[in-house]
Amino acid sequence: MQSQVRIDKECPRFQVVEPINRLLETVPFDCVFYSLDWHPPDHVSFIDNVHMRELHPSSPVSADKAQAYDTVVFAGPPPMKQRLWPRHCVQDTWGAELHKDLKVVEKSVKVYKGTNPEVDSYSVFWDNKKLTDTSLSTQLRSRGATDIYICGLAYDVCVGATIADALAIGYRSILIDDASRGVDLTDIERTKRAILDNHGVIVDSHQVLAMVEGRDRRPELGYKLAMELKNAMEDE
Repeated sequence: MQSQVRIDKECPRFQVVEPINRLLETVPFDCVFYSLDWHPPDHVSFIDNVHMRELHPSSPVSADKAQAYDTVVFAGPPPMKQRLWPRHCVQDTWGAELHKDLKVVEKSVKVYKGTNPEVDSYSVFWDNKKLTDTSLSTQLRSRGATDIYICGLAYDVCVGATIADALAIGYRSILIDDASRGVDLTDIERTKRAILDNHGVIVDSHQVLAMVEGRDRRPELGYKLAMELKNAMEDE
């Protein structure tokens, strides 16, 4: 089966293509990474797979009554909360491809996530249970990366989880607001607050070039760097 998440109304995904393309054409990023959900057909997050696994007694909704975007609790072990999504991004189908109008730059890197059928993966760094990491952090460190600019879909899900992990790992992290779209407005605002509370930065795409070129130096990023240096010294 080939399908995509039907989020046209709640998450207007086509609106991010133009600002992302403009960034790729005008900003001299050292490296560009593209994240792709790459789910097996029996993935735990798919609503039409909810009957494949036993639910825990604490699940707020039964398998028979569960609908897309509901949260259930699978029995495990251990018990695991899971938000259910329409079938999407199935491996080797058109639904897992990047948007046809999205610019793919030379020497870029594609990172595939959500490949384990039993565990969802919102962040590009880790699966949701922190059992398995992707190659992203290793590749960033091999390139000496310190600052990461993050954008895309969905603001309050994969984008938010990725920047949360990036900040926790120690990267100076910037979310590009107008190049991201989300599903739920309340969750988007919650994501923004979490980023700012953890010394991340939120900017619009027209501000990125000056930051990359060093003409716009944000005090929040300086503070983040100072904190990471302090932590590194204490660990020695």
